[in-house]
Amino acid sequence: MLRLGALLEKTVPPLGFELVDWDIGKSRLLRIFIDAPKGVSVDDCARVSHHLTRLLAVENIEYDRLEVSSPGLDRRLAKLTDFVRFAGEIAQVQLRELTDGTRRLKGTLRGTEGGNVLLETATGTRAIPFDTIDHCRLIPNIEWRKA
Repeated sequence: MLRLGALLEKTVPPLGFELVDWDIGKSRLLRIFIDAPKGVSVDDCARVSHHLTRLLAVENIEYDRLEVSSPGLDRRLAKLTDFVRFAGEIAQVQLRELTDGTRRLKGTLRGTEGGNVLLETATGTRAIPFDTIDHCRLIPNIEWRKA
């Protein structure tokens, strides 16, 4: 699947979108998450989907279904640069191994320092080595919905 990842990294940005993430499950559903500074519309997803459908056929990439969407408010952070971009946002971090008695941390992202992600928690700011993070998702601020 390395070939697919490289192909997507090379193809999606020239279409005007950031490739946020992708995965292909056991049911061979290929999910691709895209973003843009002004957000992503349904028409944007359809345009990328049509382009990729043709490209994947030419490249003989096998899948059963293709789904292109925005990453949503609770987007997954997959690259070190994501932690810089979303500094100030609240996130849930899942570590690969038990560290200081926990694998889950919640706090405010404070960017990066070297290869570490800075997370401000209730007990202080922690420097978490990026390669120890299993996955991380933003926790949407839905205060505006209460009004």
